[in-house]
Amino acid sequence: MGKAHKYRHFETFLLLSFRCPQGSGSQNTNPQKPFPQPLITHNLKEKVRINEQIRVPELRVIDDTDGNLGVISLKEALERARAKGLDLIEISPNATPPIAKITDYGRFQYTSSKKESEAKAKAHITETKNVQVKIGTGERDLELKAKKASEWLKDGHRVKLDLFLPGRSKYMDPKFLEERMARMLKLVTEEYRIAEGPAKSPKGLTVVVERASKKVDSPATPAVKPTEPPKEK
Repeated sequence: MGKAHKYRHFETFLLLSFRCPQGSGSQNTNPQKPFPQPLITHNLKEKVRINEQIRVPELRVIDDTDGNLGVISLKEALERARAKGLDLIEISPNATPPIAKITDYGRFQYTSSKKESEAKAKAHITETKNVQVKIGTGERDLELKAKKASEWLKDGHRVKLDLFLPGRSKYMDPKFLEERMARMLKLVTEEYRIAEGPAKSPKGLTVVVERASKKVDSPATPAVKPTEPPKEK
């Protein structure tokens, strides 16, 4: 074995001995850099503090069973929570003093998650959908377009109905044009109200409808109830 080979072997041995000394196992040999500890967090999105994470000296405490306990010290609040086997949860940190609740943290998480899901479901984005018909559109096509408009209205969207008028048809009798537009509106099965129009537009004649509110509509825009189309004889 050459000297160069012996030197490389000895160098490797020293390096391994420095990294993993005998009997150390997985022990950390550098006290300045301890092994990372598992990070325990609680609801990072809302940054809710519970129990010993709370740092304020006093809080206004609400108990699930005893109601409002008033302003008490953090120490007393923690003792009350421990006595019941529950958690002390800071629910309003920006209040003066902060408000905390004595309850089960698991149940608190479930309730908060449920409320958040319900809020997202209610935060519906309303869009304006478009339907275009012509003076000569057949009954079958009108029924299909009216069905789609009804689905959009049911989902809470607005529907813009364009009566396409090419060329000289834009100068036809307005009453006749409104009657042609009303042909499709009569086929809409969802209760609606006129939001805008009928009015002239670049395409011809346009009307915007939206789902009728459960509240009482204004006299100027009464809700329109769907009507069944006349049966063919």
